[in-house]
Amino acid sequence: MTSDDVEALVRRYYQAVDAGDVPALLDCFAEEAVYRRPGYAPLRGREALERFYRAERVIADGEHAIDAVVVQGRGAAVRGTFTGTLRDGRHVEIGFADFFTTDEHGRVAERHTYFERPGV
Repeated sequence: MTSDDVEALVRRYYQAVDAGDVPALLDCFAEEAVYRRPGYAPLRGREALERFYRAERVIADGEHAIDAVVVQGRGAAVRGTFTGTLRDGRHVEIGFADFFTTDEHGRVAERHTYFERPGV
């Protein structure tokens, strides 16, 4: 994968999640991908990711505004702001950082998310 390929994959992921397109966002991940997010046990594999995005995620909807994507090798660091609505109806605007590692097939193998404050 080139740096452009890694960045395109990351941006495609955010477009899919913001559109609520679970099949498209799952297609960004390797079968055995691991996603680490504050407040959750590590999500392992596409089945766990699908369950998370369809039923467990505290976010109902919203949009990621990407401020920066830095790619090194098969990894990418992303900084941005998420604005949206939680399942309980609260509005949120929160900074985040994501770190992605891709596999040799051009899919996300690992993702780590960090927020400026707890609760998302």
